[in-house]
Amino acid sequence: MSDSIKRAVANQLKNVEEKTGKKLEEWKSVINNSGLVKHGELVAMLKEKHGLGHGNANMLVHEAKQSAATTAENTGELVTNQYNGKEALKKWYDDVIEQVNAFGNDVELSPKKAYVSLRRKKQFALIQPSTKTRLDIGVNIKNVEPSGKLEAGGSWNAMCTHRIKIEDKKDLNKDVINWLKQAYDQAG
Repeated sequence: MSDSIKRAVANQLKNVEEKTGKKLEEWKSVINNSGLVKHGELVAMLKEKHGLGHGNANMLVHEAKQSAATTAENTGELVTNQYNGKEALKKWYDDVIEQVNAFGNDVELSPKKAYVSLRRKKQFALIQPSTKTRLDIGVNIKNVEPSGKLEAGGSWNAMCTHRIKIEDKKDLNKDVINWLKQAYDQAG
């Protein structure tokens, strides 16, 4: 597992503990003693009864049940698999994650099979190695017209208003980080 993913998962757990006053082991007890079985029911219970956001509730259920993508071991495996055969793009991904983590201590990374969702109170961006030579960054920015590298999201991904194609290291410039920061700010 990459160090950036380990740090992000640890950071998310630390934030949950600080915000709620409950340690991971206490949350595991709440989840495992709830009488609920289905993942979605457990997430809903944490959101409704304990006021957690979706990303934090989802992560805690996965940790408690040692299931799918957000357990530390599987999170790293999902990201590793995304960059299998696309290793040159992994450094770019790590650079973006490092800069996004500097926005605040509430960034949540949620790896999926093909991309990593970046969340705050809601998803504000995603990072996807689309080809062997291109990293796509999707952002959700309201009231910003597409221009230059900031394309309309269109049919690429319905969860994003815009897409940024990173095809060269020089494409990862201050504009990209500013668009990510703007999306982060709007998701707060």
